[in-house]
Amino acid sequence: MDGLSEVADAIADPVRREILTLLRRTPLTAGDIAARFAISRPAVSRHLRVLRESGLVRDEPVGRHRRYSLVPARMADLAEWVAQFDAESPVWTQRLAALDTEVHRTRRDRARTQPDDIHHSTEDTA
Repeated sequence: MDGLSEVADAIADPVRREILTLLRRTPLTAGDIAARFAISRPAVSRHLRVLRESGLVRDEPVGRHRRYSLVPARMADLAEWVAQFDAESPVWTQRLAALDTEVHRTRRDRARTQPDDIHHSTEDTA
């Protein structure tokens, strides 16, 4: 599940999920994407880098700008993996809740272990 975990990590952040939603409709430049968020342009750039490195988006130069577009196949791989689980099943509901708890615990632990000079507010992290 190596590639899938990379995708799952990338979509774990709500800003990155919103970027993917924006790109679902049409390709956008980094500036167009950044204009839709209340966070800094460098923070948006870091989010875009994570999405690009996970293979969820691709970028291409357009003049002095970079235009980002969605790579639907990467989402399809994750959707296929998730589809194998019956979300209605009490067993899977419990397991998915446990997974959610573990994700939150991991994020908390990572935040605690970052040196103060590297740790930034959530709006500036990617």
